[in-house]
This record gives sequence, C-alpha cells and structure tokens, in this order.
Amino acid sequence: MHEYLRAIGFGKIKDKEELKHLLDFVEDCYQSERSAGNKDGGDFTERKKAFAPRMGIMLRGECDKKDQFQREYYYPYFEGRQEKFYEDVMVERHAEKESYAGVCDDLSLGVSLIFYLQNVADYLYEKRLNQLSRCTVTLRLSGLSIEGKILLPVVKNNVSEEENSEALYQRTKLIQAAREGDEDAIENLTLEDMDMYSMISERIVKEDVFSIVSTYFMPYGVECDHYNVLGEIQEVQLVQNTFTREEVYVMTIESHDLVFEVCINKEDLVGEPQVGRRFKGVIWLQGEIVFHS
Repeated sequence: MHEYLRAIGFGKIKDKEELKHLLDFVEDCYQSERSAGNKDGGDFTERKKAFAPRMGIMLRGECDKKDQFQREYYYPYFEGRQEKFYEDVMVERHAEKESYAGVCDDLSLGVSLIFYLQNVADYLYEKRLNQLSRCTVTLRLSGLSIEGKILLPVVKNNVSEEENSEALYQRTKLIQAAREGDEDAIENLTLEDMDMYSMISERIVKEDVFSIVSTYFMPYGVECDHYNVLGEIQEVQLVQNTFTREEVYVMTIESHDLVFEVCINKEDLVGEPQVGRRFKGVIWLQGEIVFHS
C-alpha cells in the first residue's frame, strides 16, 4: 500500500482488500486516459481519477491486443499550479517499472531537484515524435506530505524585497560561475558561507534554530525525490476527499525563492496553517512537465 495515499485523504484504508476495491473503482470510473507507445512497442496507458481538486489516483499499465487495460501499478498524485522555467530538464526511467524521474538544477536552492514525473504519457509521446529537443518546457512542482508542523513566522528585517531579490540574483550568478570553474566565485561563496557559519554560531547560543533559519529545502533520506522543507505559507485551502470525506490542507509554500504547493491530511498536520506562518515537514516531490512547441 502506498504510504502517501493518506496525503490525499485515504488515511483509513487498512488492508489490501480495501485498497483493491478502491483501485477497481478507479479503473472502472476513471475520468481521463492518456496513451503513448513505450520503448518495448507496447501501448503505455495512464488512467486518472480525481477525488478532490487536482488530487487523486493515477493507474498505469498497458492496453493489450484486445484493447483491455492491464493495470501494473498506481500512485497518489497532486497537481501543482505554480509554473517555472528551467533551462535543462532531464528525464530518466526507473529500473523496476515504467515510471520516470525528472532532474533539473535550481540555482536559487543550490541543489538539483529530483521529482517523480506525473505525465509520463505526454513525455513518451513527445519523445516518440522526436520533438523533445525542439520543445521549451516549464515545470509544475507539488509535494505530498504525511507529517508536518506549523511554525510561527520570524521577525523580518528592514531589507526590502528588491534588495532580497538582488542578493539572491547575485548569489545565483556566483553559483553558476562556480559550477563553471570560476575560482573567484568559488572563493566568494566560501567566504559567504564562513560569515554565515560565524553568525549562526553566535546566535544559536541564545536563540532557537528556527528563529535564525527562516526557510530551507534539503534532500531527505535515501529516496532521491523526498525533501525536508521549511517554507512560508502564502495561501491555504481546506478541501474534502469526495470518496472518504477526509479533509486535506492545500498550501502554497515559498522556500528559498521556490514556490510550490503541498497537500497534507488534516489529521497529519500539527498546528493551524495561516498565511505568513511556516510549514515544516517531509514531502514527496512530484512534477508535471509542460511542453511548449
């Protein structure tokens, strides 16, 4: 059973029999279907059913010669709305099944983002037509969480948003130059990190770490598409799973200049989310590649 089912409002499914009934229902009452040829010559098919706005269950499998859908696996999905352009987005197939991971560099975070690809059929279709090299792509990222907390906001200094944006832009340029081997950029980044370490060492004696660190976005555990995040809440919505009547929080989060949405079961969130407060938790990062011809 997929542990992130509860993130979209299926927290009370306890055994495989209940899960089978749910998946059979999705297979029979799916709302959309997308197919594309895969490398084995088969007809890779995705069937999707939503149980709340932009979230639900995706079935993946193949259609046989009699055009009968053969279910192979499923996963809970949550679709993001925030769209962002990245220069280089790579897609790699997982070894054990027809699922894919996307990879892109986010210089504002200073890490490579790895996400679970939601629209595999669209990717395979573009790949089959040899159009990937001619397409401009953007990403819609989203996160599913099964454990989170709400933290109070930190007091912000008097630095304006324009100054913050300029500082972030300059640091992004330094990171890009350092990756290309610029020794001056590497030295400047090293000095900045040393100054940051010195400041934190002085403040940590008298302050809590979460009053010093306002946001972060870090890889978590051994699974490459899981991240430990802390971000400021920009928008909150409480939605209901139409099948189970469980309530799910949908939050728009800003973490280190990355804006994305997170969904979490109301029962799994400690605290009351409000705009301006912060969300802290572990997310499973998903992403949809939007192809622009």
